[in-house]
Amino acid sequence: MSGGSSDPTGPEYYIRGLNDTEARGPFSMEQLRSLTESQDPAKGLTPETYFYDAASEQWLQIGSHPPLKSALWPEKKKMGFKQKEFVSVNEEKTDSAPAITVQEFLAAAEGKTDETKGKKDKGEQMMKAAQWGTRSAAIISLLSAIALILPSIDLVIALDFAKLADKPFVYLGIADAFIGILLLLGVITIYPFVRFRAVFGLGFLGFLFMTQGQLTPMIAVAAGSTGLYFCTIFLSYIPLAVAALLGLGGMAMLATVAYS
Repeated sequence: MSGGSSDPTGPEYYIRGLNDTEARGPFSMEQLRSLTESQDPAKGLTPETYFYDAASEQWLQIGSHPPLKSALWPEKKKMGFKQKEFVSVNEEKTDSAPAITVQEFLAAAEGKTDETKGKKDKGEQMMKAAQWGTRSAAIISLLSAIALILPSIDLVIALDFAKLADKPFVYLGIADAFIGILLLLGVITIYPFVRFRAVFGLGFLGFLFMTQGQLTPMIAVAAGSTGLYFCTIFLSYIPLAVAALLGLGGMAMLATVAYS
C-alpha cells in the first residue's frame, strides 16, 4: 500500500477508519474529495480517518497531515467589506478661524449679514407674491361683479326675480362677487374655478360682445379675464404686477362702460 504512484494522474491513497480491520483503496485525490461529501459515516471521510503514508510507512490521521488536509478541506475565504476612509468635511483647517455664534447664524438665515444680504429665501418671496396675486384676483372679481350687476341694479334692489330671469349677467356678477369675497378671505382652493371663470369670460363673453359689435366691452372683458387668470398663476412680482394691472384696468373699463 502506498501513498505515492508513478501514475500521471497523481498519487493514490489507502484509507481506513479507527475501528476498521481492512483498508479501502486505492483512491485518487478526486475520489477522496468526493468521500468528504458523503453522508454515510461508514464510507465518508473525516479528519480522524487514517491514511497510509508511504514516506513514513505508517498509518496517520488525515488531520495530522496539513498538506493532505488542506487539499481535501480547503479553507474558504471570508467575505467582508473593505473599510472606507471617511474624511471630515467640517475639519477645521486653521486655528485662527473664529467660532460662529447663534446670533450670526440666525442673521445669516435672515439675509442680514454682509455675505447673505440680498440672498433671502426665494420661497418667502414667492409666498408673498402669491398673496398679492390672490388679493388682486379678488379685486378683479369684485370689479367684474360691479360691471355685470350695475346695469340691472334697480331690479336687484327691488328683488324683481321675474325680470331678473332675463338678465343672466346679473347671476354671473353675483357669482363673481362670491368669488371675490372668498379670495379676500384667503380661500385659494377655488383657484381652479377662478381660472375656469376667467376662460369663460375670455371666450364666451368676449365672443358675445364681438357678435353684438361692442368692441370696447369685448376688449375690457378680454383684458380683465386674462389678468384674472394669470394672477392665479404668476409667483414673481413683475409679471404679477403686469397681470394685476391688466385685469384691474379691464374690469374697471367694463364697469365704466356699464355705468354709462
